[in-house]
Amino acid sequence: MVYEEVRIDMGFRADLIVEDKVIVEIKSIELLAPVHKKQLLTYLRLANKRLGLLINFNVSLIKDGVTRIVTGLEETVHAKAVE
Repeated sequence: MVYEEVRIDMGFRADLIVEDKVIVEIKSIELLAPVHKKQLLTYLRLANKRLGLLINFNVSLIKDGVTRIVTGLEETVHAKAVE
């Protein structure tokens, strides 16, 4: 990672990056905390990606353990409304 012309060798380590578009963060914990969503948001910002999935496998139904996080929607929606 490069930040303000400073190279940092140890950046974040995403669990999965799908098609260079979606960052997937995998957990297996009793309850997701706000810090887990913030972690994924940070990964999205650092990688300049818009879509992330936070998946918790410690649930009865996997659909209950999937949280979709999208960044940059406000700008896109606002830009389309102005046009």
